[in-house]
Amino acid sequence: MIDFLLTAATFVVPFIIVLTLVVTVHELGHFLTARTFGVAVDSFSIGFGRAIATWRDRSGVEWRIGWMPLGGYVRFAGDENEASLPDQEGLEALRNEVLAHEGPQGLTRYYHFKPVWQRALIAAAGPAANFLLAIALFASLLWAFGEYLAPPKIGAIEPGGPAAEAGFRANDLVVEAAGQPVDSFQALSQIVQLRGGAPTEFVIERSGQRTTLTVTPAWAMVSDGLGGFRRSGRIGVGGTNAPSDIVHKTYNPIEAVNGGVAKTWGVLRTTVYYLGRIIRGQVSADQISGPLGIAKITGKVAQISAASAESPGAMVATVMVNLMQLAAVLSASIGFMNLLPIPILD
Repeated sequence: MIDFLLTAATFVVPFIIVLTLVVTVHELGHFLTARTFGVAVDSFSIGFGRAIATWRDRSGVEWRIGWMPLGGYVRFAGDENEASLPDQEGLEALRNEVLAHEGPQGLTRYYHFKPVWQRALIAAAGPAANFLLAIALFASLLWAFGEYLAPPKIGAIEPGGPAAEAGFRANDLVVEAAGQPVDSFQALSQIVQLRGGAPTEFVIERSGQRTTLTVTPAWAMVSDGLGGFRRSGRIGVGGTNAPSDIVHKTYNPIEAVNGGVAKTWGVLRTTVYYLGRIIRGQVSADQISGPLGIAKITGKVAQISAASAESPGAMVATVMVNLMQLAAVLSASIGFMNLLPIPILD
């Protein structure tokens, strides 16, 4: 029973921490922008369902924590639901009620009667806040720890694999893949993983000369590093394993912010590309996770991070760093998904 509780806590606690951070920042984006434009707010909730804690501030906003930590919402004055989507009949009834009790000036306090450009900015502020959070988290990690990078240099080549068939050779240096500059073997792997079955151009440098090779990554089941497997594109190459090739890159604050922007943009570009392949029917949606998938990932990240630490202090630090990295990726992805014209996503 104790083992079960410990395992449950390992999955639940990291999930709540990551999701609460991402959702709170998202909703704060909506909330602060709405207040800037003078919109009346009834409540700000983290979590759904019955409130386990609630309080009201001086401006009359009810702050609440719901028992089910799977999201959150800002309820504007006049909303009929958490999605801020009253029907036309309800909107007209609200207009008449406001005019009767508050006069024409009262309409300026309600989100649904604000100018279109203000409503658009309020709606976009949540995703924008998520992008800023992702940039801040990535930048903080780069500034504090830097990153270890292996060059995009080909070491081993799998006989008969896609890369071998296309003419790759050992010691080739990949400088561009799928039209994107490549500065590390990690970046090369990330590009290849989502391009199974898609012919991809690679610009390589060999003996001081550049040439272009076209390779179609093959789908394969590979370890996800979290105790499971996932479908991933592979071209059948490995990087160089020489320790002297590994570079520890450090960042000053400005460089860290630039790096945070680049990493956030990379997450968005990957998300857009994968969604495009889903829409075209080229891949399935099995790599898109809902709340249960996120809970599993955060739990596994916490478990593996804790197991690799040498002391309790190192364990806490390692877990938090890896969860920050995961939160940054999720924040960027959720920000993008909320820009799509699908109301239920918000």
